[in-house]
Amino acid sequence: MTDKKLTLNVQSEIGKLEAVMLHYPGPEVENMTPKNAQRALYSDILNLSIAQKEYTQLQGVLKKTSQVYEVSEMLEKVLEIPDQRFSLLQKICVTEQVEDYFDYLLELPSTKLSKVLIEGLPMQVKTLTDFLKEEYYALQPLYNFYFTRDTSVTIGKTSVICKMASAVRMRESFIMEAILNNKQFFATNISNMYDASLNNPLVKIEGGDVLVAREDILLIGSGARTSPQAIDLLIQELCKEKPSKKHIIVQQLPEAPESFIHLDMVFTFLDTNTAMVYKPLILNNNPYKTVHIQIENGKVTKISQLNNIPSALKKLGMEIEPIICGGKADDWDQEREQWHSGANFLAIAPGKVLSYARNINTLEELNKNGYEILRANNVINGKIDIDTYKKCVITLDGSELARGGGGPRCMTMPLRRE
Repeated sequence: MTDKKLTLNVQSEIGKLEAVMLHYPGPEVENMTPKNAQRALYSDILNLSIAQKEYTQLQGVLKKTSQVYEVSEMLEKVLEIPDQRFSLLQKICVTEQVEDYFDYLLELPSTKLSKVLIEGLPMQVKTLTDFLKEEYYALQPLYNFYFTRDTSVTIGKTSVICKMASAVRMRESFIMEAILNNKQFFATNISNMYDASLNNPLVKIEGGDVLVAREDILLIGSGARTSPQAIDLLIQELCKEKPSKKHIIVQQLPEAPESFIHLDMVFTFLDTNTAMVYKPLILNNNPYKTVHIQIENGKVTKISQLNNIPSALKKLGMEIEPIICGGKADDWDQEREQWHSGANFLAIAPGKVLSYARNINTLEELNKNGYEILRANNVINGKIDIDTYKKCVITLDGSELARGGGGPRCMTMPLRRE
């Protein structure tokens, strides 16, 4: 990471990835018990040492191809600036109702404070009320922070700070806003969905549901983590920008199972003309609507229903060939591999994508479509030069990370694409 100020700009899902924000999973992932796993939005407890080895592959590939910013490093730099430290801590302590800890936190050295804000702060039991809470932490660990995609999303030159669906993740967004708002490091417009929502509990939106299809087209999932109210509010916020023609394609998602939490778990772009899709939800007849919202001169001019995302994109001049998650042959394979983030791909350049190695039927389908399958370690140690391939899938070991409920797109927050 260099100290030169970065101008944020993302106009597609597949343009060459120039800069990205990551968070290496640390002790916060282990600060979890079976009792609090559900509250932490996990269905199981991860083995941290294995998860870290797998994550190191993701990090290693991205460091070869892009400028990588690390959340904890950036947070430490923000905490070195007194007024930014004060305002971030104030926001956290008030929101999480731990004002008693404000002075203690304010005095901590930046390195220690950065760790505490991510890994959690054990409660100091001083009163009967504290004792009877049966709560170990005053500030909960941020178990999900390695899924940096969810907390904010770069749309053009704007950083949208997401209003998370679960209160346990609010601090992630506050931290991300403090980092992105730091004019020393980043040049971006901030649009904060917490502030814009005026605390409306019906407003919730996460970055895994937002895909930048083209400069003028956004795809947004509406389901367990992103509400119609939030999409309406985001449209209002986007309409404040210079008036131009925009298209929002909204895909309704089932509230269950949990593998459908975001749109990017059932649809991701691979190249200028291909996308990975979970067929039962994206292509088959089902009760979930695909809605096209047209915006002109800062106003919504038309809302209509279409068959599915590919036909909606085709209408707008984007011909997308779907590649089937789990392969075409077997419904069970499709279901199993979607569950393990088989449709969740990150493009680092057009036709060059990252995926888990475990989803063998999906990889086979890609191979049939001209994608070379490359192992992450061979890319990292220089045995393979991805520039020599027109289309390739770089595979990460994903036995443990996938159990956290997300894939390579979920774990990366692009700041800038070519």
